[in-house]
Amino acid sequence: MTRTLIVCDCLGSQVIDAKSLETATGMTCSKVMTEACGAQVDQVAKLMQAGDIMIACQQQALFFRELAEEVDVALPAFVDLRDRAGWSDEGASAAPKMAALAAEALLPMPVEKTVDVISNGACLILGAPDVALNAAERLNGTLAVTVLLEEPQDVPLGGGFDIVCGRLGQVRGTLGQFSLRIDGFRQVIAGGRGHAKWSAAQDGALSECDIILDLSGKTPLFAAPQKRDGYLRADPGSQPAVAKAVFDAAQLVGTFEKPLYVRLEPSLCAHSRAEKPACSKCLDICPTGAITSAGEHVAIDPMVCAGCGACSALCPSGAISYDAPPVASLFARLNTLAATYRKAGGTAPQLLVHDADFGDEMISLAARHGRGLPADVIPMSVSALAGFGHAEMLAALASGFSRVDLLLAPTTERDVLEREALLAEAIGGAGKVGLIDLNDPDALSEHLYGAEAPAPVRSPVLPLGTRRQVTRLAAKALQPDAETLPLPAGAPYGAVLVDTEACTLCLSCVSLCPSGALGDNPDNPQLRFQEDACLQCGLCANICPEKAITLEPQLNLTDDAFTQKVLHEEEPFACIECGVLFGVKSTVERITEKLANNHAMFSRPETIRMIQMCDNCRIQAQFHSENNPFAGKERPKVRTTDDYLSKRKDH
Repeated sequence: MTRTLIVCDCLGSQVIDAKSLETATGMTCSKVMTEACGAQVDQVAKLMQAGDIMIACQQQALFFRELAEEVDVALPAFVDLRDRAGWSDEGASAAPKMAALAAEALLPMPVEKTVDVISNGACLILGAPDVALNAAERLNGTLAVTVLLEEPQDVPLGGGFDIVCGRLGQVRGTLGQFSLRIDGFRQVIAGGRGHAKWSAAQDGALSECDIILDLSGKTPLFAAPQKRDGYLRADPGSQPAVAKAVFDAAQLVGTFEKPLYVRLEPSLCAHSRAEKPACSKCLDICPTGAITSAGEHVAIDPMVCAGCGACSALCPSGAISYDAPPVASLFARLNTLAATYRKAGGTAPQLLVHDADFGDEMISLAARHGRGLPADVIPMSVSALAGFGHAEMLAALASGFSRVDLLLAPTTERDVLEREALLAEAIGGAGKVGLIDLNDPDALSEHLYGAEAPAPVRSPVLPLGTRRQVTRLAAKALQPDAETLPLPAGAPYGAVLVDTEACTLCLSCVSLCPSGALGDNPDNPQLRFQEDACLQCGLCANICPEKAITLEPQLNLTDDAFTQKVLHEEEPFACIECGVLFGVKSTVERITEKLANNHAMFSRPETIRMIQMCDNCRIQAQFHSENNPFAGKERPKVRTTDDYLSKRKDH
């Protein structure tokens, strides 16, 4: 059954082209209503009962959900066409954009993966006595409260919560899983008369809690404290901030769903090999410290991960991928938006990528009180703005968008996006990617209306595959005449340059290359390289004993990138006994020259010759040599029956 799109011009404040929407999306549009959430609500209820519907109004979503429950039908889907398209200075020509937004809303979204987090309400409060004890009194009865003071104080007893003092030596974990180590730990002795008495101080006290309320006003206990679940922090000098923190803490009791934001494939990780360092981009950028080194690969604590997506944008191998939702669904959204816009008659759309909170509010305010968005600017909300890396930017351009802008929120990781935007422009062309750092809705509108977008790609492509595959596909579409594109330092694409004068073909780089970009030839001394597989992790340069390897960031768009080419080769050495080829001739000759008559073990001609023998011949020569290292004592004579009989006296 075809889905019905319920459209409303919101008291005549926007223009709806129902026919264009039907043609471009394949949905059946209702008649254009004027007050679907008011005077015409009965018509909406009848359409709900008639079949599958989508309502083109996000503002009144709660009202329509309640209506669906009242008439006992499935909850409808929603799409916001008013704030993102209809309310605009160019709203009369926004039909292609409305069609694109409606078509995007039809795409099925994968179910979010989550894990249950249980908080029993054990709360640790830090801070000065006056603030911390007041907060404890307000939370007592809702949470199991413990107040940690820095020094022993004359504290009230019998308040219904515990009071201890000490210094936090170590804090780990997240909501429901905090583990603490307290030095100088002292407890209040309940008995006795007069002022409160404290026990003797002890170091290394261990404890656990579910929530930490930090009212100390000091350095946060965690990096990126606003991203740590269960850790609430407020300025003790601000009563409204303390009150909000206390209120939020009281809500953190029960079972919560924690999204699993990223997926890790350890076998693809190029972090390290043989204790030699390589890629550490995710470790360097993670704001919460959720990523740690675990030998040859990294490990991710899903409970600490806040889902910023920066690690997935920077990972060169795809070992870390954003999974809430997967990148494939994002590529599908980009293609649907661009293709539907063209199908509805549009020619050169621009993409505005934003987060769900700050970006939605900016667009809504600009639409209600200002000029709104231009008719050719299509907004797209993403769950992790920092995860919208160069591959996603290039996928948008190759799908048919003429320009991609990212609206930065105050909490966005800017370093990642600046680096990724620079890389995207190096591959896709200058002037096609921009970062908008504005917090005024009117300024946002003026910026977008005044921007000049370049022409879109002549032949749009369908972005399918991994991020590396999509990047290459997009680059060939955007730069059809280019063969090799120079890239900025640190790019995950490039070549390996070898100093052939210094290289000894030891092949240590081959044995440790995590992606298999470097290879050898089992029949000849050769160092081979496949550029498409190179991650530019730097492990080969770090491991090379001769320092003969350097990295060249670039993107080779020719088919040569998929073939192995010889970086260095030499003539093999022929065994002087059997003629079998082994080793490298120059290396064997160099070793012979250095050891002959210069080392006690190679002072005789026969031992010098062993250097120039293959494995089998060398063993044979050693076995039959005068000073055979494998020789034992002379074998005893075999005793026979005659030997025994000859010793008998009666014989």
